[in-house]
Amino acid sequence: MLQNNWLQDAKLLSPTALQSLGTTLVIAPHADDESLGCGGTIVLLRQAGMPVHVLLVSDSSMSHPNSKKYPAEKLMQLRENELLSAVEVLGVPAGQVYFTRLKDSRVPHQDHDDFNKAAQVIANIITNVRPQTILMPWRRDPHPDHRATWQLVQKAIDVTALSCRVLEYLVWLWERADAKDLPLPGEMKTWKVDILSALNLKHRAIAAHLSQTTALIDDDPQGFTLSEHMLAHFKHPAEYFFEEQPINHE
Repeated sequence: MLQNNWLQDAKLLSPTALQSLGTTLVIAPHADDESLGCGGTIVLLRQAGMPVHVLLVSDSSMSHPNSKKYPAEKLMQLRENELLSAVEVLGVPAGQVYFTRLKDSRVPHQDHDDFNKAAQVIANIITNVRPQTILMPWRRDPHPDHRATWQLVQKAIDVTALSCRVLEYLVWLWERADAKDLPLPGEMKTWKVDILSALNLKHRAIAAHLSQTTALIDDDPQGFTLSEHMLAHFKHPAEYFFEEQPINHE
């Protein structure tokens, strides 16, 4: 489990600084990562009038691989609908949500044959949105799809040559981190966003992912749902982001 002592050095991202993020593209490897990792920040951005777009990278179809009621195609549709419900709670219009539908659990890493093709698809979306800021998973978040997503988005940014700020949010780092997954000394700046005023909406958005938070899918004993222990990490009135050093932001 992640030790929280390094969070003491996190610098508060003030409401004024938060507004400076401008048009923001949130990258979610799976449906629910957007709400878990940065749902409160999305609410605050939308309340400040900032445009927010959300890109779901994987088809999210492998959480219950043995379910007869929800085979892969049906599960994909369910989870996409859950995502749309969640981001509606957070204030993001459905027309600003994008799906690349890469295979869940097999999002291509940089050494995969399909990596450049997938990165180009994401690059096209980035070119269309032209974000000033991208929120995406921490580069060493201990989930293969999260790491692959970071690699794909980094490649896509390089392809577009777009200058934008990148903040990396935490999901599985709280629960599964080894020492090697944490930032190296001097590698990253840590930012803290006070989401107390947005916490209720964040909780409602997480709860909209019924397949991941309840026994909605009851015919796959090996299926995945978020444990209460895991969900407890996201009940705190703050969200944290890493930003690569050096930076000059206040």
